[in-house]
Amino acid sequence: MAATIIDGKAIAAKVREDIRKRADRLRKKGIIPCLAMVLVGEDPASVSYVKGKQKALMATSMESRDLHLSSKAKEEELLSLINSLGADEKVHGILIQLPLPPHIREGHIISAVDPLKDVDCFNPYSFGKLLQGQGGFMPCTPQGIIVLLKTLKIPTAGKHVVIVGRSNIVGKPLAMLLAQKEQNATVTICHTGTSDLASFTRQADILVAAAGSPGLIRGDMIKVGAAVIDVGVSRNQDGHLLGDVNFEEALEVASFITPVPGGVGPMTIAMLMQNVVQAAEEKENKEGKSGFFKWIAGS
Repeated sequence: MAATIIDGKAIAAKVREDIRKRADRLRKKGIIPCLAMVLVGEDPASVSYVKGKQKALMATSMESRDLHLSSKAKEEELLSLINSLGADEKVHGILIQLPLPPHIREGHIISAVDPLKDVDCFNPYSFGKLLQGQGGFMPCTPQGIIVLLKTLKIPTAGKHVVIVGRSNIVGKPLAMLLAQKEQNATVTICHTGTSDLASFTRQADILVAAAGSPGLIRGDMIKVGAAVIDVGVSRNQDGHLLGDVNFEEALEVASFITPVPGGVGPMTIAMLMQNVVQAAEEKENKEGKSGFFKWIAGS
């Protein structure tokens, strides 16, 4: 029996509808959830990603503030902009579109984002709190994956999850979230340098491919009945999007599988929107020191 293809677009649409209702409630109180997106340079993929997020914000009754700097902008100029956004009461989330030009230190810039507005969860402070299970914003792609699993009632407790990929954006934070008691999974992290990768992937009840290597995971590397989550996104010479999993082969082995595109991608954007509205809600509750603000104040 062929695997069930996970419709990330449909699940993300339900999440966005809930977000829109929450944003509308805030608007009635005079609070307009706002995400500031900072783009440095003219990288075509980055420009496309920003446009996609702009549309998602509009669809969920939120606003975007789009700030575009030249690829020759100095690091000091970008830091000054980030600081001004951090002080702006009308901005609830700050997103620095990566990658940055090579003359700008990415880690230095990410560290400058106010944790209260770090809706990407890239700031080392946010990342450290995540590691300790102390709350805050959840990183968008990992949280999107967990929502997919919960929505489809794919159990994680007691299951072996193998993640192929060790990035700070997906692999590492996803492993942290899945290993926490709420998910209660046993997690193995592999990567493209892992010897005999297939010997690990064949053990996975849930296999997450996030290495950025097109077609890395073949059908014979997947345990029969496993749920396969493909995070990889690459383009071939014809411009078509490819995942890390050989989709046609995996379809005959897995129980569930995400397509590329239309799987994890829509969930990532939906989780970003969720973090922005959460930031606005926490700002509303600031006087009571509840939620995320209590988390920051008590640190």
